[in-house]
Amino acid sequence: MGIKELISVAKGESPADLILANARVVNTFNGEIEEASVAIYGGQIAGVGDYEQATEVLDLGGKYVLPGLINGHIHPESSMLHVSQYAKAVVPRGTLAIVTDFHEIANVSGIGGVRYMLRCAQDLPLDIYFMVPSCVPATPLETSGARLTSEDVKIALSWENTLGLGEVMNFPGVLSADEEVLAKIASSAGRVIDGHAPGLKGKELNAYLAAGILSDHESTSLEEAREKLSRGMYVMIREGSSEKNLEALLPLVTDKTYNRCLFVVDDRSCGDLLREGDIDAVVRKAIALGLDPVRAIQLATINSAQYFRLQGLGGVAPGYLANLVVMGDLSSFEAEMVFYRGKLVAKEGKALFSRSIIEDEEMTHTVRVKPFDAEALKMPAPKGASPVIEIVPHQIVTKRVEKRAKVEKGFVVPDVARDILKLVVVERHRATGTIGLGLVKGFGLKRGALASSIAHDSHNIIAVGTADEDIYIAIKEIERLQGGLVIAADGKLLASLALPIAGLLSPEPLEAVVDEFERLKQIARNLGSELDDPFATLSFLALPVIPELRLTDLGLVDVLAFKLLDQKGQTVT
Repeated sequence: MGIKELISVAKGESPADLILANARVVNTFNGEIEEASVAIYGGQIAGVGDYEQATEVLDLGGKYVLPGLINGHIHPESSMLHVSQYAKAVVPRGTLAIVTDFHEIANVSGIGGVRYMLRCAQDLPLDIYFMVPSCVPATPLETSGARLTSEDVKIALSWENTLGLGEVMNFPGVLSADEEVLAKIASSAGRVIDGHAPGLKGKELNAYLAAGILSDHESTSLEEAREKLSRGMYVMIREGSSEKNLEALLPLVTDKTYNRCLFVVDDRSCGDLLREGDIDAVVRKAIALGLDPVRAIQLATINSAQYFRLQGLGGVAPGYLANLVVMGDLSSFEAEMVFYRGKLVAKEGKALFSRSIIEDEEMTHTVRVKPFDAEALKMPAPKGASPVIEIVPHQIVTKRVEKRAKVEKGFVVPDVARDILKLVVVERHRATGTIGLGLVKGFGLKRGALASSIAHDSHNIIAVGTADEDIYIAIKEIERLQGGLVIAADGKLLASLALPIAGLLSPEPLEAVVDEFERLKQIARNLGSELDDPFATLSFLALPVIPELRLTDLGLVDVLAFKLLDQKGQTVT
């Protein structure tokens, strides 16, 4: 099957493999809907028009046909699902291509971990396009499991389906002209280079863009997004599980600007994938907020394809890949049939494919903690106020506030009455023994502790709690499980979800992971937390590239100053 045969089918001289007849085709090029039939041959679209000859004809009776959705910025690992189960979650909802840097796995297991993920993704009806992680580790202010140099970046850029350089999170490194950061950017010249610049504006934004960075997914206000778009950036409008920016940024999308915008999710939990969906959930919500359905589809298909230079994706047109979604109504935006390369791979929300999990011993023994006891969690009382991380609901950013901590016997202790709890990060890659201690406000726990081996970006063990004993028990259980989510209270383990693959992923089926995850969240609520997803919020409290204050295994990080703080809250020179 070659181009000659495809041309013959397109001309109507030879029969197609499949015709989707009597369809309403969503045209992402001109923004219109046309009544036509779609002829498919050899996994490609031969033509759109009046076609009748085919091995199989499927009469859609006026249902809509649109191109497969493209998630332009996603970390599949954040779902806690093995990539095969992730595909079973998103493909039936119409996502047929994703762009990812596998940044989370890379921070734990380096290039070997990325190769493992790509190997597991082979033969799935989901196109995975790779962006080489630019920041492994994200900063020198934490201990990571791996390090990718500019030479590593050069090598990975030669891999198949590699598009360019993943989100350049180390914006201070760009602004200070760090040689290694600039070497990674230089090696990616002429390729797509994604950005990550929360709050950057004015001349600093100009300097960041001058380095050759093309996009950003971190805008939280309309003003911020407008400035970035006006300076030439593509704006990725994010609607994930814990970072929800769609409603604030949707007014950015106009007839003049829409082609510079695309929908992404960044991070989405397994529960949200099962209940609400992937990029389809973003499209559905945008439509509910008043965006024209076809325009919303453009932001989830052709705009992503054009930004990432994905030839043959994003439209229903001759020569394009037959990655197609059929649905009866655009407003409800529920996929009824999904075709990948012209083959039916999902129907009525159910995957029609399966893929076994590839086992790799090196990916399942990644939690290495230097022995310690509960005494190591004690915080000496400072003189005066202490810096406290304050959670901002529904946002990834935090605030730095100064509060007088509760003190007992010369040590800082959690203050449940004021919702100031202890936060702990334990290094788990190299058994260095480093432990970061801090305080967090806004978690709401009245008793107990939560711990997780998902802690962006280096994925050390992070825990929050109302008592050192419970924090210690939860951390030790994470170590025993070789990764996972754990809840302890009153000196006892209450629940856990094992994540033995790199301390990030479960080998279990989607539904089983969701059931246990939902049970954990309910227990956290019973312990007092009112956060929508306390484990997602917890996972980002160690991310030292998002303002204002974070905690890593090396200590508190003033992100604005890009420096560690001492116990007095002063920057460490």
